Amino acid sequence: MRAVVGQALASATDTTTVIVVRAHGEDIEITCGGAAMVEAKSSAAAADKQPADSAFADGALLGKRYENAAGTVELLATKGGTSSLAIDGEILSIRAAKPLPASD
Repeated sequence: MRAVVGQALASATDTTTVIVVRAHGEDIEITCGGAAMVEAKSSAAAADKQPADSAFADGALLGKRYENAAGTVELLATKGGTSSLAIDGEILSIRAAKPLPASD
């Protein structure tokens, strides 16, 4: 799937939904709980949920930004859940906040 900035995706395993904030334009597989994410407004998003892979059970937190190690893809969690987000099998980490400049 080719991720597009602004695209809304929903998990097939739990309640997690995300918006793509940054994408590099190449085909990638965005997963949650080990299952591919689907368009948030599609009928597949409302269908029965699949069981999550136990290797992807760390969860996603509401309002947090997740990115891959290379920093080429960033997702914003708009709804949290019990399954972890991953891209091409690599579990995403929470993006660290940028330090503010000193105000002396």
